[in-house]
Amino acid sequence: MKALLIYPETPQTFWSFHWALDFISKKAALPPLGLVTLAAMLPENWDKKIVDLNVEKLTDEDLTWANMIFLSGMNVHTASIHRIVARCKDHKKTVVGGGPVFTLDWESFPEIDHFVLNEAEETLPFFLEDLEKGTLKKLYQCDTYPDISGTPVPRWNLLKLNRYASLSIQYSRGCPFDCEFCSITMLNGRTPRMKTSDRFLKELQCMYDLGWRGDVFIVDDNIAGNRRRLKQDLLPALITWLENRDYPFAFTTEISIDTSDDEELVDLLARANITHVFVGIETPDTESLTECGKRQNCNRDLVGSVRKFQNSGISVSGGFIVGFDHDGPSIFRKQIDFIQKSGIVTAMVGLLNAPLGTKLHKRLATEKRIVKTMSGDNMDGSLNFIPKMDKEILVSGYKKILSTIYAPSFYYKRLRTFVREFKPRISMRKRVSSGEIKALFKALWRCGIRGKEKIPFWGTLVWGLFRQPSKLDVIVRMAVYGFHFRKVAETV
Repeated sequence: MKALLIYPETPQTFWSFHWALDFISKKAALPPLGLVTLAAMLPENWDKKIVDLNVEKLTDEDLTWANMIFLSGMNVHTASIHRIVARCKDHKKTVVGGGPVFTLDWESFPEIDHFVLNEAEETLPFFLEDLEKGTLKKLYQCDTYPDISGTPVPRWNLLKLNRYASLSIQYSRGCPFDCEFCSITMLNGRTPRMKTSDRFLKELQCMYDLGWRGDVFIVDDNIAGNRRRLKQDLLPALITWLENRDYPFAFTTEISIDTSDDEELVDLLARANITHVFVGIETPDTESLTECGKRQNCNRDLVGSVRKFQNSGISVSGGFIVGFDHDGPSIFRKQIDFIQKSGIVTAMVGLLNAPLGTKLHKRLATEKRIVKTMSGDNMDGSLNFIPKMDKEILVSGYKKILSTIYAPSFYYKRLRTFVREFKPRISMRKRVSSGEIKALFKALWRCGIRGKEKIPFWGTLVWGLFRQPSKLDVIVRMAVYGFHFRKVAETV
């Protein structure tokens, strides 16, 4: 069997980092971890090839070579998926769909032959068994959550690694919280399931042996879902592993804001070179937090919680939402003021949408307020339901947030706030590569000479040179991010 695993093209979104990647001569921010893992689950005697449309083209030769096509993706990939399937059908190929977009809405893709839904550890064996017997069914799904401690090591060697800015790895699945708008608990459950530290480190060693050095994204929805295991098993082992190899990787992950209350855990995260976390802050409005079930964010000083991470050498990206039923016209200024005060440079602000299967979607459907399927793009300015606030006021206020926080004067002021609070714990001074030198000159040219932000860019760079010289690399990197974010904001 020759299996062709295809990952769809991601449109230019906030998280695609499309305009930032060109500075470092990379094609994509992250590889398709789901397909790389699936490749390891398929029979060893199969020939396998991965084509990620974000870093390469799908050729007719690829399709001619394959016996069967495996396709995965998310809502944001829907248009690309339809184009891929049409090409596969032109070549008379059998297509198998799996992953979040199909698990949530497989009936919207009638042209696909078979669906292996939910988590592949549970459903793929039944598909392979029926394939062997010649009795394949249309649909394979389950309502259980598998143990992931035995999930095989992903086949990163099938990727063109040098085209990615970061690699990705998974430690756990599931989240103990149950936010109304989030599909995570529906897809992965509320009881976190972890790999052992030995298994996690085995995967890291595989990356290391392939020659990877640099950024690694731990893709967990909430890495601190089981704090005891994280503190007692993974982090101590990871710290030792990194020390013995002179810190080859710096990690990004997702975490809940209440983790900041645990000083011991924050210290361990920093020592494990987790240098960046994404936190779902959503809103500074307490009533809206209560509305969406974000209880872990209530009754706390949210800016103070962000500071605890920053002061420990962990930068924070924040997810923010407007459009809750309790949001009034004042929410737009509240969001701007909070983002500026917090020093969260990477602030992803989106309009509320209701993903299929979530508690929010069910509630709004009952209230007859759902109008369409969500696009999956956090920042395209679209709504898939009828909001309580006047829609024109909501969309206009949303655009005002974006145009304000990513305006050069606001952005660089926020960047200075972050740099003052950010206190790196681990020095990773390595020999500067030619690629990094090239990226620096691109940043100086595009941001400092050609860009709209040249005055605040040079002002912040000179300020950093005299006040925060050890963090100049952080300033330049965030300037590049700002270039990307402004491009995204301009399209909304």
